[in-house]
Amino acid sequence: MGDTYTGKPRGRRREADRNDARLFQAAREVFAERGWDAPVSEIARRAGIGMGSLYRRYPSKELLAQRMRIAGMEQLVTQARTALAEEPDPWTALVRFFRDALADQGAGGPLLPLVGGRLPATDEVRAAADRLRAALDDLVDGAHREGVLRPDFTSADIPLLLEHLTPRIPVTSERATALHLRYLDLVLTGLRTRDTGRPTALHGPATQWAELRELWNAPGR
Repeated sequence: MGDTYTGKPRGRRREADRNDARLFQAAREVFAERGWDAPVSEIARRAGIGMGSLYRRYPSKELLAQRMRIAGMEQLVTQARTALAEEPDPWTALVRFFRDALADQGAGGPLLPLVGGRLPATDEVRAAADRLRAALDDLVDGAHREGVLRPDFTSADIPLLLEHLTPRIPVTSERATALHLRYLDLVLTGLRTRDTGRPTALHGPATQWAELRELWNAPGR
């Protein structure tokens, strides 16, 4: 889905971006509380945006959810590329990426349980997923080359690990973020290799990108 604001004045672009941010956060919270069948009117109300404005931008719930997941992938790509460019070593870059990703999740909880398996894979979704895979590959490959990341951890493990690390918790958003980061610290101790022998073997095979695509996309559409 293209950007309907292309060519518009910058002020309108900025307003559209702000509206999108409010819509995505409101939709994530409403879906988490009421499920996929939650009314779009509740999303608009919570975002403080009129129904007319919402439908001009996203004529259906499906289009809104598609844009949500594309924006989520684009945000992760930016966070990964920024960490790689600004941090001095691969492990620090990987840790920064995880921390930035968790801190920006918000209060709505993981997205995959809310929209996974409901939406088709469009060309735009596939392109965003390819960019995400390339960015996460660079993060993981760098840490593997330095010997600081256990060799059986793959880039495809990252999206599902982020889902596991961001459950919806009935506390304030600040407390939820603090808890998410606390449990990230515990996970990171298991991901980093040490000089004292091989890491403990993980249960089950590594996640594959093909498996992730099946989780995200609706079958037969």
